Amino acid sequence: MKFQSRIQALAERHASLEERIEQEDQRPRPDDGVLTQWKLEKLRLKQEMERLRASG
Repeated sequence: MKFQSRIQALAERHASLEERIEQEDQRPRPDDGVLTQWKLEKLRLKQEMERLRASG
């Protein structure tokens, strides 16, 4: 069960980042540095979820 809850927590953070990225991208002058940082974090979360699913 702990395995599934870890994946769920990662998925929630991933979705939250997606929302923040979309909101920032809609601004008239989005902060490219922040967007890059969030996109890299989102990718890292996705890779960790895939790794956990593959090992489970």
